[in-house]
Amino acid sequence: MASVYIPVQNSEEEVRVALDQLPRDASDILDILKAEQAPLDLWLIIAREYFKQGKIDQFRQILEEGSSPEIDEYYADVRYERIAILNALGAYYSYLGKIETKQREKEEHFILATQYYNKASRIDMHEPSTWVGKGQLLLGKGEIEQAFAAFKIVLDGDRDNVPALLGQACVEFNRGRYSDSLELYKRALIVHPDCPGAVRLGIGLCRYKLGQFEKARQAFLRVLQLDPENVEALVALAIMDMRTNKVGGIRRGVEKMHKAFEIYPYCAMALNYLANHFFFTGQHFLVEQLTETALAVTTHGPTKSHSYYNLARSYHSKGDYEKAGLYYMASVKEINKPHAFIFPYYGLGQVQLKLGDFRSSLSNFEKVLEVYPDNCETLRVLGHIYVQLGQVEKGQEFMRKATKVDPRDAQAFLDLGELLISSDTGAALDAFKTARSLLKKGGQEVPVELLNNIGVIHFERGELELAEQSLKEAVGDGVWRSFIEGKVNVSTADATACTRLYKDMQIFTQLEADNVNLELPWNKVTALFNLARLLEQLHRMEIASILYRLIIYKYPDYIDAYLRLAAISKAQNNIQLSIELVNDALKVNEKCPNALSMLGELELKNDDWVKAKETFRAASEAADGKDSYSTLSLGNWNYFAAMRNEKRAPKLEATHLEKAKELYTKVLVQHNSNLYAANGAGVVLAEKGQFDVSKDIFTQVQEAASGSIFIQLPDVWVNIAHVYFAQGNFALAVKMYQNCLRKFYHNTDSHILLYMARTHYEAEQWQDCKKTLLRAIHLSPANYVLRFDAGVAMQKFSASTLQKQKRTADEVRSAVAELQNAVRVFSQMAAGANLHYHGFDEKKIDTHVGYCKHLLEAAKVHCEVAQREEEQARQRLELARQLALAEEARRKAEEQRKKQLEKRKLEDEQKRVQQQEEHFRRVKEQWKSSMPASKRRERSDADDEEGGHSEKRRRKGGKRRKKERSSKSQYETEEAEAEIDDQEDEDAHLNYGEPADQMHDQDDEAEENAQGVLAAAGLEDSDAEVEAVPPVNASRRRKAWSESDEEEEQRPESSPVRENSAELQESDGEFMADKEKPNRDEAVDDED
Repeated sequence: MASVYIPVQNSEEEVRVALDQLPRDASDILDILKAEQAPLDLWLIIAREYFKQGKIDQFRQILEEGSSPEIDEYYADVRYERIAILNALGAYYSYLGKIETKQREKEEHFILATQYYNKASRIDMHEPSTWVGKGQLLLGKGEIEQAFAAFKIVLDGDRDNVPALLGQACVEFNRGRYSDSLELYKRALIVHPDCPGAVRLGIGLCRYKLGQFEKARQAFLRVLQLDPENVEALVALAIMDMRTNKVGGIRRGVEKMHKAFEIYPYCAMALNYLANHFFFTGQHFLVEQLTETALAVTTHGPTKSHSYYNLARSYHSKGDYEKAGLYYMASVKEINKPHAFIFPYYGLGQVQLKLGDFRSSLSNFEKVLEVYPDNCETLRVLGHIYVQLGQVEKGQEFMRKATKVDPRDAQAFLDLGELLISSDTGAALDAFKTARSLLKKGGQEVPVELLNNIGVIHFERGELELAEQSLKEAVGDGVWRSFIEGKVNVSTADATACTRLYKDMQIFTQLEADNVNLELPWNKVTALFNLARLLEQLHRMEIASILYRLIIYKYPDYIDAYLRLAAISKAQNNIQLSIELVNDALKVNEKCPNALSMLGELELKNDDWVKAKETFRAASEAADGKDSYSTLSLGNWNYFAAMRNEKRAPKLEATHLEKAKELYTKVLVQHNSNLYAANGAGVVLAEKGQFDVSKDIFTQVQEAASGSIFIQLPDVWVNIAHVYFAQGNFALAVKMYQNCLRKFYHNTDSHILLYMARTHYEAEQWQDCKKTLLRAIHLSPANYVLRFDAGVAMQKFSASTLQKQKRTADEVRSAVAELQNAVRVFSQMAAGANLHYHGFDEKKIDTHVGYCKHLLEAAKVHCEVAQREEEQARQRLELARQLALAEEARRKAEEQRKKQLEKRKLEDEQKRVQQQEEHFRRVKEQWKSSMPASKRRERSDADDEEGGHSEKRRRKGGKRRKKERSSKSQYETEEAEAEIDDQEDEDAHLNYGEPADQMHDQDDEAEENAQGVLAAAGLEDSDAEVEAVPPVNASRRRKAWSESDEEEEQRPESSPVRENSAELQESDGEFMADKEKPNRDEAVDDED
């Protein structure tokens, strides 16, 4: 048994004190210590033993007495023991300050600890243990840098001081310098290998922070080997096991947490992790108890933040958003920076979003995004918040960013599609299809809602086949497949049964009796309803009605199915059945605005105006005046009341129109894009005569309504045509009626045709009016109004034709035929039995018949006059035709004569030219064949002596003439050619028409002329220039010509064109040769 011995003063005896039997009252032991003036180290040993036994008051009493002024004065020479007592008190109050939860008491404890440490420093300011204590105090206060300085002072004096090393390691760990902290822990372990397990705990924490999880686990296990009840090591190992996210690891982690809780029930970290575990198991009561305990035992900010977060999550999951928000806020306040613990910000943003505080929620989620900029969930939430705040484009931008961050996140594409569906259906469809493909690739089931959305978008875009595929995929297999594919026969031939078909549920009872599965999951009801709506659009009314009835059979409270069946009945003009179906819907919900509005419309069709007005008011009151449809219906009621045919009073009409305008305007104020309200306002303005304004409104409504299958507004097209009609622009009115008829009614609506006929009638286009009415009668043969209008149109056409100043017999005969048809039509109507039922008066019809017969009598005279005028006109035309034919024959004869004269003249001219060319050729050939080369040269010399153009005479001009010759040669050539042409013209004139027998009498003269022409053209023989030969006598020339003539007569005839071209080529060749000869002669003279 451990004991201490207190020496008795002035004696060798000792007082033995058993440490396990220390007195409860510390005063007894203090009296002994004071009386015997025991050493101060005994005081410290006894105080430490009291502390170990948990007797804190005795521990503090002994140490405070040991540090009193009396003791200081008495033991003034004992410095180390006094410092140790003061440091022990400082460490004690530092510990109290660390564990204290109240801020005021915490500060008081830290102040006392500081005082004791300062007192110890005054004894010896260099004592290492005092600086180590100060460093621990500063760490507890959170003053990291001052603590680092305190530990550094110790280590500068002794680098192996283990407490200083451990303190410095703790400082570095809090700084985030885990590698430096690990090195310091290692140094402490090297210096003191037998140190407590807490040192290795620090090593394990550093390893964990550095990501060295296996070494961290080894360190924690070593701590447990040294200290099996080390709570921190157990908690650390439990956390590592839980974060494996495996069932076995989580189980082992929870077991370690339980063990740590049993060892020390006030470990805040263990309490938080246990609370987190029980949160996921749904044990919220334990979560709240554990977190409240953790909050009570800890003052550490991050730990308290985790506790508040667990508590907030518990309330959040239970739907208590206000308390959850408070605890999330408390968790956020315990955090200095969002980077330290971001989850409370996310939870707080969720709660604020749920409570409608979008601005605050946006701020918190933006903080989350700063820490995790690529977090898809946060990006999606921010996208939704921005949409709620009206910043749709920014919201779509965040959604697109989420899809780019994780292109495999199907939920991101699904959210993006939901945002785009109201603004860009094409992009929304692409996003939905991408989400569907991602889910299929991932092997996940595609939600029915997604397939339904895809089908609805295809439906809106008019892609009905694709819509049908998507909706069939959404509803999957079931009895509805048998109905659609015709495997179940549901048709009936009984007319009475067909009338009540839409309320018949016996078919489903029979199928259940036949053990047919009629199960319809609730999540497929909407998709099945949309599929039925699609089949209705495809005019497969019977199948659509069966699907609607199946929905009602399985879910009797599904009001929309009742209303669609009522709409089908209304389209088939079965108003009574439609009213019954709407009343069935009202039995489910008597204040359903849609059902009440539809009932009001049906009552209007039944001409029950008072009931309709009350029903519309009830529909408006059921929706607190917020239902646009009921308000719009009231506006329509007032308009119809103003336009009723019977008892139209101007004041009452103006009152109803103003009320209708007020109601339409109210709807537009609530929903500025309501096309029906805008159309109604335009109608009221048109009724008031403001055609330009109403036409602008109708045009805007028409543009807005185009492009959507759900917004079919043929009325606005008709209204625009009515405005054109009222303004007298009949052509545009007819065109607009035709466009409306073709676009919306496939040219099969008799009412639109009646509007067109009225327009043609006002435009006095009687035949077009009659044709249009005949088309309408073909579509509605039982409509006697159309027949009456057709008779009036034929009557009007005949009367206008007979009243014309100029008319043909055909027109009169056509008018008579139309009158006969009109009489036949009116007579048939007069023979009808129910004229009053159709709204006709017998006297009025008899008046029309009498007027038509009167016109027929008058038409006989008109017909005779027209025939006579037509005969006269025909005779005049025949006479004019004969005169025209004679004039045409005379003109053609004159043209033929002119052509023959021109042709004869042309032939004579060609003949004359050919003769001239032939004559010139014969002269040239005779000359060439009759004169030798020596004589031609002598003749050329003789010509030079007489003033000709011989080469010798030109040489007398000297060198200057020689230099100019080259420049003038071209000019002389052109001049010579011109002279030849002139001479030929003269010869042609002289020889034209000359008798052939006189040609030989002028041989001499012709020879002279030929020689002159050749000389002028430079065609004389170059040999004649060298040798001067006397002229040949006439007899020789005559002989030579006669010989040449005989030779020519023996030659075969050739084409004139070819002869002319050959002659020209020969003439040109001779001319060029003669041009070159003078130059050669000059060169010879120069050599001489």
